[in-house]
Order: sequence, then structure tokens, then C-alpha cells
Amino acid sequence: MAVAGHVRGLLRVPPGWRCGPCRARSGAACPPAGQVRQAFLRFFQEQHGHRLVPSASVRPREDPGLLFVNAGMNQFKPIFLGTAHPRSELAQYQRVVNSQKCVRAGGKHNDLDDVGRDVYHHTFFEMLGNWSFGDYFKEEACGMAWELLTQIYEIPKDHLYITYFGGDASLGLSPDEESRDIWLSLGVPPSHVLPFPLRENFWEMGETGPCGPCTEIHYDHVGGGRHAAGLVNQDSPDVVEIWNLVFMQYSREADGSLRPLPQHHVDTGMGLERLVTVLQSKRSNYDTDLFTPILDAIHKGCGGPGYQGLVGEADVGSVSMAYRVVADHVRTLSVCIADGVYPGMSGAELVLRRILRRAVRFCSEVLHTPPGFLASLVPAVVEVLGDAYPELRKNTDQIMNIINDNEAAFLSSLLRGRRIIDRTLQQMGPSKLFPAEVAWSLYGNLGFPLDLIGLMIEEKGIQMDWASLDQLAHEDAKRKARTQQAEQLEGSGVRLDVHSLAQLQRDGVPATDDSPKYAYTLGQDGRYAFSPCQATVLMLYKDQSLQKEVGAGQRCGVLLDRTSFYAEQGGQAHDRGYLVRLGQQDVLFPVESVQLSGGYVIHEVTAPETLQAGDQVLLFVDEAQRLACMVNHTATHLLNFALRRVLGDQTEQRGSHVTAEQLRFDFSTQAPVTTQQLQEVEGVIQEVVDQNEMVYMAEVPLALASGIQGLRTMDEVYPDPVRVVSVGVPVESALMPNSQAAMQTSVELCCGTHLLQTGAVQDLTITSECQLVKGISRIIAVTGEQAKQAQEVGQSLAKEVDSLSARVKQGSSSLPEVQSLSKEVGQLTKEVSSTAMPQWQRRELQAILKALQRAANTAIRKLEIRQASEKVQGLLEKHSKQPVIIDTIPANSLSILMKVVNQLCDKSPGASVLLLSPQVSGEVLCACQVSKSALPTFSAADWALAVCTRMGGNAGGSGIVAKGSGNTKDLQGALTAALEFARSRL
Repeated sequence: MAVAGHVRGLLRVPPGWRCGPCRARSGAACPPAGQVRQAFLRFFQEQHGHRLVPSASVRPREDPGLLFVNAGMNQFKPIFLGTAHPRSELAQYQRVVNSQKCVRAGGKHNDLDDVGRDVYHHTFFEMLGNWSFGDYFKEEACGMAWELLTQIYEIPKDHLYITYFGGDASLGLSPDEESRDIWLSLGVPPSHVLPFPLRENFWEMGETGPCGPCTEIHYDHVGGGRHAAGLVNQDSPDVVEIWNLVFMQYSREADGSLRPLPQHHVDTGMGLERLVTVLQSKRSNYDTDLFTPILDAIHKGCGGPGYQGLVGEADVGSVSMAYRVVADHVRTLSVCIADGVYPGMSGAELVLRRILRRAVRFCSEVLHTPPGFLASLVPAVVEVLGDAYPELRKNTDQIMNIINDNEAAFLSSLLRGRRIIDRTLQQMGPSKLFPAEVAWSLYGNLGFPLDLIGLMIEEKGIQMDWASLDQLAHEDAKRKARTQQAEQLEGSGVRLDVHSLAQLQRDGVPATDDSPKYAYTLGQDGRYAFSPCQATVLMLYKDQSLQKEVGAGQRCGVLLDRTSFYAEQGGQAHDRGYLVRLGQQDVLFPVESVQLSGGYVIHEVTAPETLQAGDQVLLFVDEAQRLACMVNHTATHLLNFALRRVLGDQTEQRGSHVTAEQLRFDFSTQAPVTTQQLQEVEGVIQEVVDQNEMVYMAEVPLALASGIQGLRTMDEVYPDPVRVVSVGVPVESALMPNSQAAMQTSVELCCGTHLLQTGAVQDLTITSECQLVKGISRIIAVTGEQAKQAQEVGQSLAKEVDSLSARVKQGSSSLPEVQSLSKEVGQLTKEVSSTAMPQWQRRELQAILKALQRAANTAIRKLEIRQASEKVQGLLEKHSKQPVIIDTIPANSLSILMKVVNQLCDKSPGASVLLLSPQVSGEVLCACQVSKSALPTFSAADWALAVCTRMGGNAGGSGIVAKGSGNTKDLQGALTAALEFARSRL
């Protein structure tokens, strides 16, 4: 009893506390969600020696195939795959527990469309989990789970049902009788231990990789001694899965076969929302205190009826559904934005934009709330989740601002989209199918919901062309798949599989000594000297197996005992170069890629001759490519420092990529970067470059390095010890307690290769700066000679703009001359937009060119009006006071022809006018305007369409004005058709 009392004390509630569904009716207090979460973590941490690990960000770390972190195991993938760096903290984990923030929206696991329709789907949820990495296995995992549920949470045992893997003969897998027997030994009745097939009880990470049988714990909400085994895994709302224990003991190979893993792991996951629903004796997740404060805030803000928990037809007006959608989505938005995922145009950002816009629509269309209401709910989310996830409290204002900005942008897009829809409907003519291309453009570019387009056009008696729309969606999906495949191929290289990694470790093969990659010096002549490196071939890797020999022409990975090659990591591209066998200098083994797996560096080569383990090789790094990477990587650190100096300390790095050609840098910012700020950033960098500051590098214990004031870090797993790179300040000085040195310079944790002095950067030019999404910008920059070339190009284009500006301001009375100037402005605008040049200067020139384009357009319009006026005089004399005027006139453009029609109608009140203008090319232009008094029986759009169709062309417009074109030699026939159509309508 003493032990039970101590264990129950983990919950920090009175020992008599009861929360099982049968006991809730007694009036005893049910546990708050925060205590439930804390009890889980403390149970594994204090009672079973697990290490408490913070939740990872919902933005996946180094996992391009994943939009969001959608399970607790995502951050531990390198352990399961054996690729964790042996000196990283990750590689030291044995027993771990945490509560992981998860988002399931978009991709394979997508709950977005289901949210709100029922009472248990969510886009954001918390996954409670405990893991064993090569430590305990099935018996301990099951025993701990049973102890927690029945003794700590005091869930009645007769409410629990256990499933286990029932085997699969086609795969040669026997039933997991070991798990079954463990549960029976724990006292679970045989009638509550149930076998299920592969689909329910065999978990796989993906098409390939670690996998294994799982055992699930299900809860019967009804209980009362009934036998509910028949409802398990039947999608019954009464019997739900609450915990899944996965036993990773196999690896799914590329050919579909299963191989035993070298190490067994345990991965368990229990949704906090479902657990709290059970412990608080509710039947809906939305009735728990994880949601009720948010639902109350919605009710208070919208002033309508409160949340009633209705679903389906009973939910009249979808009010309850709207409550659930908004409550769920504002949680997801808050968590994602706090983790640096902002609504945007692609990937996870696009999914988040859809979530935000779905929430806004339910707010405005169902709950009838004013703009800004969604963001007003963020404090309620912070109150519920802020203690568990402090980043929510830290970023509350930013979350609200980003939601408000994106809501305003969406409402603006809706207005713009409605205008486009109206204009398209006017131009459609007799067709009753709305153009799929327009709908898809509205959806893709403005984020205009397709269902809303459907509703709007149905009101006009028009149908959506769903077949064509489906085709466009299919083509878009294929295009994205090709792009993703190309990106994966581009970033692919030989990587060791989990079995080979385990074999290397079993055989005692040490991790590659890659310290020679840092072995270079700077001579007095300013040249870098890279030390030679000799190594021994330890093993070759081909067709997912370790081999002692590969033949000529075969592609393979070469594992050496030491290397001077830099493997792709930390945002820096891998080295290129070649290997030669000792004593055989005339046969080169070109190195195509260099990858790091589990501390082993793999050099990908296509062998020109047989290569064997034990061969001695000399390594030759492409020094020009390496030096260019060093320049750009050091420049990236200077850029990071300069951005913080100019924009403020709240500016944080979001990602970077360094190649020999350029550097790319993503960062968070509270406002768009101005032209002046770009110049200031370049100025700060140039100052450090001109001072030729020393670049200091040293390996430091991670705990010590983390204490550096002003340290710039990323959401990455760093090795221990970690490499510190400091510009202008010795690492020892930056490490001193309370040292402010790092606040005044660039100090970062970085494994990359860097210059030894900043002078080699020579110059840095930012050639592009744009917002990826609201709050995150991307800079692309070049250095050295490329930077100077970009500056020279900028100066040359600036002279061209000045010259053109003078000619435009000088003016001309000749329409062709002004049109030619306008064309020149357009061409120069394109050149300025696409040429590598300083971004600040690009913006200045674009502003000038935009003003010039406006001036040229104004001049053209005035000259066209003058020309039109001259033509109108002749037509007035010829067609004085006629109700219908139909004629041909010479006109160089449809714009002039339309102006003639407009002016003629203005000077002939009540007249309807249609003019044709044959062109040298054979095309015939058509423009018309109908008197308002003739509407609605006489429509300009119908008139123009009838005439242009006869000429083999097309037309569009409104009831009052329309224009089009055709191609005919029978001009008189077209004029006759125009007159007959007018007579039939008047």
C-alpha cells in the first residue's frame, strides 16, 4: 500500500483521487489534463529511469519526406536507422519519455477534412510516448503500461482490451505469442486478449525501414461487466484504442522482405486527448479541459448559441462543427507558428494556410464573427498548453499578428477572387460550364476555396467543369511528384543501411576520422594550403551490403579509416575530388558525393579498376570548390550576424545552404526587409571583411558551448564535443563567464569548413531577398568576383534606366514612338528582374521603371484618345442621329477602336455602335457598345460574339461593352450580320 500511495502521489493529487469512468459519478474530482500529462512523464522518469526529452518542433528535422512531425518517434529516426552520430546526444539515449507535439494534416496522415465532423479527429494532438533503444523490450514495456493505466490512472481493468499481432503466413511471420503470454501473465483475462492481422497490429515506418508487431490497448467506455471484444477495431465510438506499443524487431527491405534488426527497440504512443477523455469520464475529446476553455472563448466572442456537441443532421447550421473546427485549428496554428511554420504557398506552409482559411470561413460564415476573431482565441490556447510548451507564451503576440495578417490577406483574396469570377461569367457567352483553368488559378494562386466558387456560380445557373478540374489537379500532382523525385535524386547519395551500420559496429570498425578536412593553413601570400591525406580502404558498400572488393565500372561507396573530404552536412555541400591508389597515380577514382552515416563517411565513386579493402589511397580534394565553399560558409555566418545587427536580436536563422556558387539563408523577421536595410547589412559585412578578422575554431563540450552569450544555434542535433566558430574573438574569450564578446560578433556552433581570415570573402552582394511566407525571408548572395560582377551589371543597368528615363520624360507626339518606348521599358524591367545584381539596386530601378511604365501608358492613352477623337468626327458626319451605327474604320489597335466606340456613343446619346477594323495581318478587330435603354434584350457581349463567331473568331464583355476579333475576307457579310442581329433585338 505504501508503494501504491507513493506512485499515486506522482499525480500530486490526494491519494483517494479516482478518475475511472465508473467512479466519476461519485462526485470525486477528475484530473486536469496538465496533471495527466505530468503523471505520465514522471512515472517513466522517476519510477523506471527514463530520460525526459523535450518535444521536438513540429517542423521535421532533416526529413524532407515529412510535412509535419506526426508521431513521437520522428525525432528518433536516426537511432532506429542507426545513422545518429556516435558523438551526438541522440546516440546516448537508451530509455526516453516525452510528450510530442504532432500535426496530422496533408501527406499520408491527413485528418484535416474530418476535423469538426466528429468529436475525436484533430489536426494537432499530443503524443505521450516512452521508448527503449536497445534496452528493455516486450515484457517490461507491457508491464509498465499496465501499471500506469491500472495503478496510477486507476482505470478499471475490465474496461481494457488488448490486441496483438496474429501472424501472417504470406510473410512467414508467426503470431506474436510472446506478447499474448505477457499480457496473460499480468492478469488480463484471455477473453480480453485478442489477435489481429497485419493491417491492425504490424507497424511500419514507411515502405522500407524498421518495423515490427505492435500490441494495442483499447478502452470500453461502457464497461459494467459487459463483453465488448467484438467491438474492438470496429470503429465503434464506445471502444477506442488509447495506447499502441510497437516492438521494432524487423527491417522492411527494398524487395519487400523482412530482416531481423540488429537491435530491438520499443516505440509507444498514447494520444493525450483520448486519455484525458477517458480519465475525465467524457465521450468527446472536445468536452475535456484541453478544449473547453477555447470553446468558452469562442462562445464569449461570437455571442451566439454555445457549444452543444452535436454532429451530423442534429447539428443544424453546423454550429457545433464550426466550434470544433475553430478550436482545433487555432490550436494547430498557434503551435505551428510558435515553432516557425507560417502559412505559405508550398509544403507544410501551404497546408497551414488551408487550415487558417478553413477556420476563418467557419468563423465568418457560420459563427458570424468579425475579422480578427480567430487571433483573439490564441490567449485561450496559451492558457491550456503554455505550461507544457513555453514557446507558446514566448511568441503569443507574434502568433496573433501572423494569424491576423493572413486572415486579412485571405479576405482580400476573396474580394479579388469574386471580381475575377464576375468578370469571367460576363465573358463566358452562352457556355454553362465555368472554365476549369480560371477556377484552378483562383484556388492555386489566391487560395480561393473551390467549394465557394461552386456555390457562387451555381447561383448564376453555371456549373463547374469538374472533369477538367480533376484533370488539372491530377497534372499538378504529377508535376509536384516529379519535382519531389528530382529533388530527392539530387540530394541522394550512398547511405549505409541499418544492417551494414550494425555490422561495422559489431566488427569494431571505428568511426571515420574526418579531422583532416580541417587540415589547411593560410600562407603569407594569402593562399590556402590543404594538407595531403593518405588513407586505407576499410570496406566497400554496394547493393546495400558491405563488400571487400568491387570490379571495374561498378558504382560503390568507399569507407576509409580517415578522410580529408567534407561530407554533406550542416547546410554545406559535399566536397568533390578524386582518389588514387598509392603508387598508381595515373588511375583516378572520381568522388561524386560524400555522405555521413552513423559517424562513417562514405565516398561515392564509380571504380575505373578493381578496388579492394586494404588498398592504400591518396585523397585529392577539389581545392577551388572547397575554398569557394569555405568563403561562402564564412560569409553566411557574417550575414547571420549582420542581419541581427541591422534587424534586431529577434531575427533567427531558419535554414541555410552553402555551395561553391552561392549561399542561401532563410531567417525569421517581424517586418519586410527594406532597401536601406539591405544596404546596411552589406555594409556591416564589408566592414568585417575589410578588417580581415581572424576566424577562430575549437571543439568544446556541448554544455559549455551552450552557455555562450549571444550564441546563434539552429534546431539541430549537435555532436558532443561541438565545434565553435567565432569571428574576431578567440573561442576561449567567448566561453568566459558573463563574456559579452559574442554579442558583438559572429559565434556559432558549426561543423563546416571556414576561412581562417575574413579577407578572402572580398565582397558580398545580396542578389535576391524575398518573403517565403509571412515572417520568413530568404536571401541569396554571392561573394568575391561574382559579387563584383553583380555590382558592375547593376551599374550598367542603372545607366540604361537613366537614359530611358530621359527619353520618356522628353515625350513625343508620335504614337508609334511612345509605344516603342513603352516596349523598351517592359524589356528593361524584365532584364532588371532576372539579372544577378544587388537586390537593393534592383528594387530602386524597379521603382523607377514602374513610374516610367505608368508615364508611357498615360502618354499612349492620351494619344489614342486624340486619334479616336479625329475618327469620331468623320463617323458623326456620316451617321448623324442614327440609333444603330455599324461601320469599318482604320485603327492600329483594339484599344483605339474601343475608344472610338466609347466617344461615338458619348456624342450620340441613345445610339448602339459596332465598329470593325481590318488589319494588315488579315485579322479583323471588333468593338461595340449598346445603349443602356436597349438592355436587357440587346446585349453587347451577345452582339460581338455573333459577329466574331461569323468571322471565325471569339468575343467577350458585358451587356454594355464588348470586344473581340476574327479573320474574314467577307467584311460586308460581317457588317450585314451585325445589322441583322441588332434589328432582331431592337
